[in-house]
Amino acid sequence: MSLTRVCGGERGWSEVPEAGSWRTGRWRDVPPVQRRTVRFVAVSALAGLVAAGGAVGAAGPWEGGRRVAERDRAAAAGADRAAERPEAGRGGPGHPAAPPVLVGAGERGAARAGAPDGLAEALGPLLKDAALGDRHSAAVYDAATGERLYGSDEGTAYTPASTVKLATAAAALSALGPDHRVDTTVVADGDGGIVLVGGGDPTLTARDGAGAGPQRPASLRELARSTARALKARGKDRVAVGYDASRYAGPAVHPIGPNENIAPVSALMVDEGRLDDSDRGPAERSTDPVADAAGKFAGLLRDEGVGVEGDVAARRAGDRAERLAAVSSPTVAALVERTLTNSDNDIAEALARQTALASGQEASFEGAAGAVTGRLDGLGLSGAKVADGSGLDRADQVSADLLARLLVRAADPRRPELRPVLTGLPVAGFTGTLRGRYGDEAAGRGLVRAKTGTLTGVNTLAGTVVDAEGRVVTFAFMASGTGDADAAQRALDRLAAKVADCGCRS
Repeated sequence: MSLTRVCGGERGWSEVPEAGSWRTGRWRDVPPVQRRTVRFVAVSALAGLVAAGGAVGAAGPWEGGRRVAERDRAAAAGADRAAERPEAGRGGPGHPAAPPVLVGAGERGAARAGAPDGLAEALGPLLKDAALGDRHSAAVYDAATGERLYGSDEGTAYTPASTVKLATAAAALSALGPDHRVDTTVVADGDGGIVLVGGGDPTLTARDGAGAGPQRPASLRELARSTARALKARGKDRVAVGYDASRYAGPAVHPIGPNENIAPVSALMVDEGRLDDSDRGPAERSTDPVADAAGKFAGLLRDEGVGVEGDVAARRAGDRAERLAAVSSPTVAALVERTLTNSDNDIAEALARQTALASGQEASFEGAAGAVTGRLDGLGLSGAKVADGSGLDRADQVSADLLARLLVRAADPRRPELRPVLTGLPVAGFTGTLRGRYGDEAAGRGLVRAKTGTLTGVNTLAGTVVDAEGRVVTFAFMASGTGDADAAQRALDRLAAKVADCGCRS
């Protein structure tokens, strides 16, 4: 299968329990991280109005579930405040309406009346652009009311490419919760040796100084250092080392085959199996990331003064094996944000498998696809098929309506666990896979936040935008049969920018 210009990194064209305490009835009872996240999303629309300063990219990616630059920019605009969503209402004592997740740049909290005719007039001509290929669809929804404002073949399932990562992200957050972390552990095997056990964290790193703060990747060196301390405390300075990656099942290689856009999907790997110093986009990948990770761990253990006896080999850890050391991944919220911003295929597939495990299904491509699909109930699954977590598989089929409604669900203040789906969206002209786009579409620059999707002949875009009246809407535009990816992307960008420029009133 030809794979060109597929969703992914910024380094060129690459393919790529309810959290919180809403039941208390008091906003102050909500954990601080969620308060910050909700406030952030409530003002992310306004952030674009002051984006021209370029602060988005300057302050780095994530800190506790929100981008530092966007937080500071929003604060500078005096916009870090929220109003109650009018239609949410109160469900009785102890069940007040949550603060809104998205409010407009004009009248805050005001749910505007829809104007399908206005959007039809604005978007209709743009959808006729030949660059969008022979089949295309569109859906636009009011994020506050859930009303569909516009649709064009919106219910037909198309190949979504990487916009299917929105479904993967929402499913993982629903199944695991935003604060869940994935552990990589070392256990005693009962025969005097140790076993490195992969939990499924693809961001585990063997590099020194990778990231900073509470959301930095788990370090294989730290795991080796902790293991060495535990062994030496037992009087051992030499040990046999095994590894266990049995948490995942089924084929490791993605159905597209070996590819520079994704490593074999494994419960044990370091640095996404990359063989260079990159952290996003296409790169040469290890063909056996499990063995490579185990070998690196053994080497780091030697660096800590612990000898390794014999060869490092696969060995199943017992269910009751004693844990000697462990490191934890960033939170699922942070992993979701990184996945969506950079269109990270490896993390997306890991999130899908973690969703399968949390749902009692086999952690394989098939089990993960079933688990993700199961979390989309109520969004209109007619014709939909989720085949993988990343969108690399052309067997994926979802409609524009499903994607736009999924974003409405993520904006629902009663679903705070889904907020990272919105905070992880790239910002037009500034971050992630939209950093280099919207140069000619000033109306959308900084106001459009969207997940991109690109396969050969397939171009998609789904996200949120603030219209001219300050209303926040969700949208999804999908095109198949495109012949020029650059032209198709520009056509999609014009559609989203037109929504930003339209007051949606006729």
